[in-house]
Amino acid sequence: MALAIPQQLTEICRRTPKGSEWLARLPAAIRHVQQRWSLAVAAPFDTPEVSCAWVAPVTLADGTPAVLKLGMPHFEAEHEIAGLRFWDGDPTVRLIDADEHLGAMLLERCEPGTHLRPLREEPEQDVIVAGLLRRLWRSPVAPHPFRPLAVLTAYWTEEALRDSAGWADAGLTRAGLSLFDELPRTAALHVLLATDLHAGNVLRAR
Repeated sequence: MALAIPQQLTEICRRTPKGSEWLARLPAAIRHVQQRWSLAVAAPFDTPEVSCAWVAPVTLADGTPAVLKLGMPHFEAEHEIAGLRFWDGDPTVRLIDADEHLGAMLLERCEPGTHLRPLREEPEQDVIVAGLLRRLWRSPVAPHPFRPLAVLTAYWTEEALRDSAGWADAGLTRAGLSLFDELPRTAALHVLLATDLHAGNVLRAR
């Protein structure tokens, strides 16, 4: 049976040569980890929140429900596996196993798995996300693989400057970029950040 690839993921991957190459390798990678971890794989999630990875519910050989995720290689996700190992299920999903070469993750399944965004108004979402931030902000012990925030903000700044012709408010954008430069240099404490934390990535679980 052919593996389904969500249209949104296909379109995003085809924007770059690197993404297109990964997309071409994806079916073989899925089959490899399916066999390696003895998984029964269901249809992948196809929602706006899943845009840079192939993600599907799976069942382990012993009947345990889980989720299989293969992430499209990109700069912002380089340390996702290491981050999940570090947090070890608090307050993230637990990483059951991983294939770092393929960027494949076998994850604890959130049940019922409802997204936060449609459940609450934005001010309530902010309170919940802020509470998660307090639990996430822990300092990893050196040596560790995580890059400084300044490296990521410099990357975002370069992206923004390339698109300066499309800025709706140049003054506001430049003020934001100035903060990108200033804040990582003035932080008194170094903690690990989840840099894609928003209501669409927060799921309800028991």
